[in-house]
Amino acid sequence: MTSDKAARAAPIYLYGMIVHSTIHRLAGEYPEADSYREIAETHQVPGGETGNSALVLAHWGHAVGVGGPFLGRKTREGVLSFLGPRGIDCSGLHYDPGFDGVCDLVLVGGKTRTVFGTFGAYFSGPKRWSAPDPVAIASAEIVGVDPFFGAESDRVAEICAEKGKRWVTIDCPPGSPLHRGAAATVVSGEYLRSQFPGEDPREAMGRYAKAGPGLVIFTFGAAEILYARGSGAIRSLAPHKVEVKSTLGAGDTFRAGVIHGILSGRDDAGIVAFASATAAAVCMRFPMALDPPGLAEVESLAEGRPSYAALRARKGLWTPGGA
Repeated sequence: MTSDKAARAAPIYLYGMIVHSTIHRLAGEYPEADSYREIAETHQVPGGETGNSALVLAHWGHAVGVGGPFLGRKTREGVLSFLGPRGIDCSGLHYDPGFDGVCDLVLVGGKTRTVFGTFGAYFSGPKRWSAPDPVAIASAEIVGVDPFFGAESDRVAEICAEKGKRWVTIDCPPGSPLHRGAAATVVSGEYLRSQFPGEDPREAMGRYAKAGPGLVIFTFGAAEILYARGSGAIRSLAPHKVEVKSTLGAGDTFRAGVIHGILSGRDDAGIVAFASATAAAVCMRFPMALDPPGLAEVESLAEGRPSYAALRARKGLWTPGGA
């Protein structure tokens, strides 16, 4: 088994969505229509599936490089000034001065988060994202790829296959190039509901698992996680019970936990447990970008060590008795 010390030194290339987010945390639950809710705090930080994964992996000591959407007038300074000093190589992000950049507005109320953006216009307009970097992929120990950029996302899988690199992806069809050769595919409950409405998740899991040799993981928020590989049995894991400050970024960083789990040489159950602990640790903080969970913290939570309960209880963030 590879040690975590060795895993932390691994170079990682992430290709996918990076946004500049304005996040408001509300003082209480999300309000009903035509009512009022006080804003408790506001932050402007990078996010997105790749942005959040990069922040956590870099915090754990990995050498992380990113590629994806063009930076624009409203995102260039905020993204580069935040990610760069945190050890993330942003040289693969191109600047388009005729473009605002990809931004969103997020309202966090209680255990929910509501995202407002212009992603429909972004993906239906001119192509404002870079091609994947073959040199960065060749230099990486493992690659994370989002499915959102169509042929360019598929090209990441092709380059990885050509160069013998493992990759991890999210929310893509079972027959897609991204899934067929992936080391692991993480599929959210939201994606399953939208793409396979009314289908039993275990039936969908069977089709995913048979479509490729990699680990398949279905996540459902606070409900049990399902995972399988090939013709093996479908197994489950109950997510950790923690006091939630915000779920924002939990799904994104679950994928980061999978990547680190693979690099660490964990078996399938260990990978899923570590990824689940990563998401749980993210839920206990707000905003995650300003306080990413440390590796020792996630390891302790994944292993259920009492020292972790004591650590988080001192900060008032952990619910004693959490699994």
